[in-house]
Amino acid sequence: MSQISRRDFLKQAAGSASIAGLWSAQELRANPLGLPIGCQTWPVRKMIARDFPGTIKKLKAAGFQSIELCSPVGYADLGFGGLAKYSGAELRRMIHDLGVECISSHFSIQELRENQEGRIAWAKELGLTQMIVPSLEGPAHPTMEDVKRAADEFNRIAERAAEAGIQQGLHNEGFIDTSVDGQRTYDILFRLLNPRTVKFQFQISAIEYGFDPIHYFTTYPGRFISMHVQGWDARTRKIVAVGQGTLNWKKIFAAAKIGGIKNYYVEMPFPLMKASVPYLRRLQV
Repeated sequence: MSQISRRDFLKQAAGSASIAGLWSAQELRANPLGLPIGCQTWPVRKMIARDFPGTIKKLKAAGFQSIELCSPVGYADLGFGGLAKYSGAELRRMIHDLGVECISSHFSIQELRENQEGRIAWAKELGLTQMIVPSLEGPAHPTMEDVKRAADEFNRIAERAAEAGIQQGLHNEGFIDTSVDGQRTYDILFRLLNPRTVKFQFQISAIEYGFDPIHYFTTYPGRFISMHVQGWDARTRKIVAVGQGTLNWKKIFAAAKIGGIKNYYVEMPFPLMKASVPYLRRLQV
């Protein structure tokens, strides 16, 4: 099966973005599951590299109440390296003063291998309760032993995170999207990873490759912690604003509740993220 990372996928989608307006403060309450409207900061990484406080102000003005960061260590060359000049506590105060919350961030598996203790310390200073790894970075054509080895390592990482009071999460990207002996690596990992210490973050746009969110949320109840949200139009095969396209968001959010979702982050080119807010504000599940 042909695979593409969410990073490349969203980069290709940027050309289809349409401009949306801003909304007043009283319009910013999210209805789905009573959760705040969140966004992943990856799509605005270039803005963050230039002006982090200014970028957060723009996200707040667009209607986002919560952000998910990317680690300044694991994503140092991808727009987030400048955040390293702040301590975790300084970032926490800045984000709070700008009027949004941040309880989750992405970390590379490599930085956790090299210095998990230090990364947990930074996460706790920042006030994070969730540390998400985008990929286990295994081989493109793994064997079952490769998958077991990756799962064993991640179980150890997750156990140390749990001891520090942090929920370790795993995103569905890269190695996770491969297959072994006719089985999806993703499905195998649900069997191998400790349900107590590892929760999953679901990428909605993976539906293009047959990863149906409703199926996974209902097949593995309680195994998920969060999701990345993209609108999708199966007719044009393009990312669109949430509420447009062909996805049934009432059913997705209802299934997400079964899956255990505690927070969600819109992740698309900035204009599409802004255009998604009014629909999420109105959506009731």
